[in-house]
Amino acid sequence: MVIAVFGKRRQGQHLANVDRTLQLLVEKGVKLIIEQRLATALENNNVKLPADAVILPQQCDDFQADLAISIGGDGTLLRTAHRVVDKHIPILGINTGSLGYLAGATAEDPEALVNDILDFQFEVEERSLISMGIEGLDMGGQGWAFALNEVAVMKEETASMLHVDTTLDGAPLATYPADGLIIATPTGSTAYSLSVGGPIVQPSAPVWVIAPVAAHSLTMRPMIVSNDSELRLKVESRADHIRLSLDGVSTLLPTGTEITLKRAPFTISIVKPKGTTFAQTLRHKLMWGIDQRD
Repeated sequence: MVIAVFGKRRQGQHLANVDRTLQLLVEKGVKLIIEQRLATALENNNVKLPADAVILPQQCDDFQADLAISIGGDGTLLRTAHRVVDKHIPILGINTGSLGYLAGATAEDPEALVNDILDFQFEVEERSLISMGIEGLDMGGQGWAFALNEVAVMKEETASMLHVDTTLDGAPLATYPADGLIIATPTGSTAYSLSVGGPIVQPSAPVWVIAPVAAHSLTMRPMIVSNDSELRLKVESRADHIRLSLDGVSTLLPTGTEITLKRAPFTISIVKPKGTTFAQTLRHKLMWGIDQRD
């Protein structure tokens, strides 16, 4: 069995359990491929890496594995998804962060965790992605980039609002006067979109959320559309540049850029402990429906 391991640099109080988990996996005959940034961080914290571990350079995505493990929070899992992309490698999130909404496992009991991994005591959920294209811009050599959570267009550091001219399947939808516009998947509905008033969406729902950020019109409200749709955004502003963000990784683009959004032709496989339901995750992670009044 081959496992690719990704993680945040600082594991804090979880470091000993992370170390123990890796050592147990090797003792059980698992071959590890460890992300370079995580390997360096572990070595700097006096964690001895397995002698036969493969260290995966930061810019190298030429690997295959039976399972990918993300050790950290949701940001780490998103970064892992960007490394896995269309390899069809399931991702198990081990939460050593704070909330860990997507990361369903913990490192509190390394022995039990390793046994569950080897016996695969998990369920797999397929999560849809947004595929993005920008006319005239090469995105990774394919003309496209992908987001598991959301694509967001935001104003640069200026007081000037954006006007996001949006079409849905070729038909004019709206021009959003706002500080930004978020297009979120069901996975991303509990992230940035939720913070601006967007709805929570069940992960299996075949939809996107369109949610404006600080809209300058009372008629601009979050809405849900089919993820079989094609969205086109043309972003105008008095500023020279806009900020484009995919799952929190942002770049500057010239004002007037046209962006095309479609459903990606592949999914990301998220691994969850058996018996974990959408409702349970909401109640446990987001305190959904829990009344703490006396």
